[in-house]
Amino acid sequence: MEAGMTQSCIGFVQFWDRSRGFGFITPLGSNQPVYVQRDDIEGECQNLSDDQQVSFVLELGPGRFEAKHVRP
Repeated sequence: MEAGMTQSCIGFVQFWDRSRGFGFITPLGSNQPVYVQRDDIEGECQNLSDDQQVSFVLELGPGRFEAKHVRP
């Protein structure tokens, strides 16, 4: 996947830090966690819970994969 490309995914929240507003999501079929931040969560609730299933867009940013447009 090249920088700037995106892919729709489903996964589970591996870790979420409510106070700092970031965490990691593990896409289904992968064991590599993907970074997510509060600003990328869609909807009224801007927090996630560990083991929560979410849909998101996997985006290759500069240096790492990131979860964007996260929907609980």
